[in-house]
Amino acid sequence: MIHAVLSLVLLLAPQAGSTSAYPRMPVASPPVHPVAGAEAVAEEDMKPYTDSIPGTEAVFSMTPIPSGTFLMGSPATERDRNSDEGPRHEVALSAFWMGVHEVTWDEYQVFMHILDKKLRAQGARELAAQDPWADAVSRPTPPYVPMDFEMGVSGFPAICMTQFAAKQYTKWLSMKTGRFYRLPSEAEWEYACRAGTQTAFHFGDDRGDLDEYAWHFDNADDRYHRVGEKKPNPWGLCDIHGNVAEWVLDAYDKDFYETATGDVQERPILWPKKLYPRVVRGGSWDDDPERLRSAARRRSKKSWKMQDPQLPKSIWYHTDAPFVGFRVVRPLTDPAPEEKNRYWDPDTDSVREILERQRAGER
Repeated sequence: MIHAVLSLVLLLAPQAGSTSAYPRMPVASPPVHPVAGAEAVAEEDMKPYTDSIPGTEAVFSMTPIPSGTFLMGSPATERDRNSDEGPRHEVALSAFWMGVHEVTWDEYQVFMHILDKKLRAQGARELAAQDPWADAVSRPTPPYVPMDFEMGVSGFPAICMTQFAAKQYTKWLSMKTGRFYRLPSEAEWEYACRAGTQTAFHFGDDRGDLDEYAWHFDNADDRYHRVGEKKPNPWGLCDIHGNVAEWVLDAYDKDFYETATGDVQERPILWPKKLYPRVVRGGSWDDDPERLRSAARRRSKKSWKMQDPQLPKSIWYHTDAPFVGFRVVRPLTDPAPEEKNRYWDPDTDSVREILERQRAGER
């Protein structure tokens, strides 16, 4: 059924030319949308906070992840371990906040459907101070039917987006709030998932306990579930194992861990240079337990767009990946202004070319 709906979505989707050209991004930074507990000068000042998207009812919760070191990867003795999970190497990370759960449709659809402009045009709300910046961010071309494929919307994780679409969402969210949001690096994701543990899962090695913490193939009834229904990990993160797999910033290289040096240092991001493969983490409702392990790595594939009839293929949707979503992070210390776009914008010429045509109102 999902496959039939996917084909209908893509065949009936409006062309990029149906969208008017985007306004120019203002030169200055957007004003900060004030939220209690969201600001910190030092790590000891960091607190959990709930952010909101101005002009909407959408909110999302962030929790602090402390700085520290950890062993990335899995030991050779771990059950169902893959060779790309080693060698284990010690990594140091600075403090950051992370989304308590995956980005939901309640948040993502505001970005996806360009509701801000429509609401203002209808007089339903006034221009927010951040809107000139947010309006300049590229949005997905809209499908005719919801991309949840009848698995649920309100309170459920958003799915089927490309890594580029997820990064553009974090850019838009940063413009809407005035706070710098992005995807996690692969190292940040595993560090936060483990929450100080070294076992196969954050709760231990016993797979018999998995149902208490995660939605996976054996208990999910062939669908994703509302976020936050399972127990959190020790650092307060829900659904870090299972429900939907999560995009990180890195390209996938099965041998990348081999390049780790003997010195403990912040692990560099393996910035992508081509469309495939890229990394998703955590496993999903459609996966067996071994793919939900803290160290398990999964690479994106061209087959995730198999049913997409468009030429060129959509830069926004993975039509055959209803098991992929994402969550956001926010570092305690922002990168320099000129570095921020690297976390948000296209990283291949093919995506840049399509995006520029869409921004100009072309196909």
